[in-house]
Amino acid sequence: MTDFLDEKRQEITNRLKELKPLVDEYTRLEAAAAALAGVGGSTSSSSTTVTTRRRGPGRPKGSGARKKAAAATVTAAAPKAARKPGRPAKRRAGRRKGSGTRAAEASSFVQGQPGITIPELAAKMGIKQNYLYRVLPGLEQENRVEKKGRGWYPKG
Repeated sequence: MTDFLDEKRQEITNRLKELKPLVDEYTRLEAAAAALAGVGGSTSSSSTTVTTRRRGPGRPKGSGARKKAAAATVTAAAPKAARKPGRPAKRRAGRRKGSGTRAAEASSFVQGQPGITIPELAAKMGIKQNYLYRVLPGLEQENRVEKKGRGWYPKG
């Protein structure tokens, strides 16, 4: 068995010696092609060009997609206990909770003009109607206003 391994090692060493000059020539030609790529002039379609993997604009070397994919896999596979201490868990996606000033303004308009509709209310407040279609049901759940038909009325 030892003779077989020694024989294979010798074959590999000999082949490496044969290929080394070719590899050296390849790297010299690659460097020359890269240097000539920056020089202006006519380019023929038959010439071979050196292609490099494209990174995003302003990204440093080594920041390709493979590293991002590997990092995402590691992050996804990491258990909760392996997370860094002091780092909060990611928030759930969704709408931010507002301060309620528009809701209070809408409520005061409803109290001032009972039976007001959303299009009228949006015109008075100077905002879009779709916002009010989301806000007024919230006020209804808080028992501040109620809907009767198309109009909104103060509760209480």
